[in-house]
Amino acid sequence: MSSKRKLLALFGLMTLVTLVVSGCQCGKKAEPKTLVICQGQEPDTLYIHGGSMLAALHVQVALYDAAATPSAVDDTSFGYHETITEKLPSLEDGDAVIDTTTATAGDKVIDDTGEPVELAEGVMIRPAGCRSTDCAVEYTGGEVEMDQMVVTFKLVEGMTWADGTKVKASDSVYSFNLYMDPDTPSPTRYAGERTASYEATDDRTIVWTGLPGLLDSTYFTNIWIPLPEHVLGKMSAAEIVESEEASRLPMGYGPFTMKEWIAGDHITIVKNEHYFRADEGLPKVDEIVYRIIGEDPNVAVAALLAGECDIITQDTSIDQLLELLIEKDEAGELKAAIVTGTVWEHVDFGINPVDEYAATRPDFFEDARMRQAVAMCIDRQIMVDELFYGRSEVIHTYLPSNHPFFNDSVKEWNYDPAAAQALLDDMGWTDEDGDGVRECNGCGVEGAEEGTPLAFKWGSTDATLRKNVMQIGQANLKECGFDVTLENLTADEWFADGPEGPLFGRHFDLGEFAWLTGVEPPCNLYITSEVPSDDNGWAGQNDPGFTDAEYDQVCNAALQSLPGTPEYTQNHLKAQELFANNLPVVPLYLRLKVAATRPEVSGFIMDPTCNTEMFNIENFDLVETQE
Repeated sequence: MSSKRKLLALFGLMTLVTLVVSGCQCGKKAEPKTLVICQGQEPDTLYIHGGSMLAALHVQVALYDAAATPSAVDDTSFGYHETITEKLPSLEDGDAVIDTTTATAGDKVIDDTGEPVELAEGVMIRPAGCRSTDCAVEYTGGEVEMDQMVVTFKLVEGMTWADGTKVKASDSVYSFNLYMDPDTPSPTRYAGERTASYEATDDRTIVWTGLPGLLDSTYFTNIWIPLPEHVLGKMSAAEIVESEEASRLPMGYGPFTMKEWIAGDHITIVKNEHYFRADEGLPKVDEIVYRIIGEDPNVAVAALLAGECDIITQDTSIDQLLELLIEKDEAGELKAAIVTGTVWEHVDFGINPVDEYAATRPDFFEDARMRQAVAMCIDRQIMVDELFYGRSEVIHTYLPSNHPFFNDSVKEWNYDPAAAQALLDDMGWTDEDGDGVRECNGCGVEGAEEGTPLAFKWGSTDATLRKNVMQIGQANLKECGFDVTLENLTADEWFADGPEGPLFGRHFDLGEFAWLTGVEPPCNLYITSEVPSDDNGWAGQNDPGFTDAEYDQVCNAALQSLPGTPEYTQNHLKAQELFANNLPVVPLYLRLKVAATRPEVSGFIMDPTCNTEMFNIENFDLVETQE
């Protein structure tokens, strides 16, 4: 055989082998891309009207493309963002309007305080055009004209359920009706109780109408996550709560759909082939497994480092291992997601306790100067540096400094023990006997005799972090001449409802806990009507018993104004100024939101305002890392 023929024969053999090998590969499918999320708790239910667990929200956001329930609007980065609508409605664009309507006796309206009531003689209301308490009038009968908000939402084109059925506006109305059904255990019906009607006018259009007198600052969030009426519609509201179709294997329209839930072990979701954003290449992974790993942060971090988890969520309590996470992040072994959230720790003053408790101690905290002195004696920056490795921040109002409505000109009571002690001297609290504890020497405080020591309790839960905070505060206050006793109770005992509970029953001296600040500035935490008492069933949030007429007026004006108006901005800024001057509580620091991922995970973002770090789960991906 010639050399040429030998070469041709060899080439032919190589080609044949290549074709055979290629043929073997043609039928082989690529392995699905699976992401493993390890979370601390197992959801109690996945029914959007059935509970409020963060563990459930981690999964629900993947099924419904909304990071909050029951509203189908995301609240990220201190703002609101549409998810399933073409846009957020606005007064400027005309898809939200304020009409004038006629109300008569017996109609459901919003009174001057913002509460839904039945219109009757003697009720204070705001007639049409009225925007403040100053122009409120007493209803005396007959017809009265009042403002009424009407908001129109338009669903995006092409939304379908995971079974391919079209998502219709009526599915959102169906969801609203379930939300309002007394057999549905909704965590809150606040928005629904202020709704006059919620209707679908065609397959993609929903119209929400508020009760007369309501000017809702978040009117553009009044759209309910749709539920599949074609799947659930044959069941009653009570049956739906217990059904597998709602609680265990719900059908959604988001980037993923349910595959299985193995109780106590894991939940698996898979790519929704009918996702309305699929043409954008979303979601980026084929399957997500939520492993229920427990709340031991050591177990969670070990699993992440071993490659058994791709993401560990904030509910695994890994904020307790902050120093380790920072170290491993710097070494490139993991990526730590650490942000200051909107949960803020604070120490509240028992300014106006219940009468029974007030009789047991001097009225230490009625004078704002005492509250200011306490604030200047506590080294909050040390708390941030030592307990959070400098990753948090000291705060001075109920808003973090990165909130768009934060007032950066408010009075700051920074650590200044010398100034605090001078203030205490001026108030008549001095240490005449040299024992290190100040006594009343001309203090003029009700319930304090000459020589009464400046001694009281600082109470909170028995959480390790709070114990550490309280010990720092106790040592700081001792240097200023305070005698502070620490008292740590279980969370159930500390947060028990009033009148029995020490915090919300208003029988405490200093009380430490945390509030959540959302997108809307929560000045209402400290208005007089929120003082827990028999009158409101001990449901108020103003546990210090703080009351100030000017603060009430300014805060209520802010709450009953609309975003984008001068009244809304000016009153929210003024409310913070009054809060900082009066200091009903000492704001301490922002709590951290902490999660972690393997270096291969991309698209993961820890947002300060969104409760769940899964809000953009459709963008999560696994990528090759450079060695």
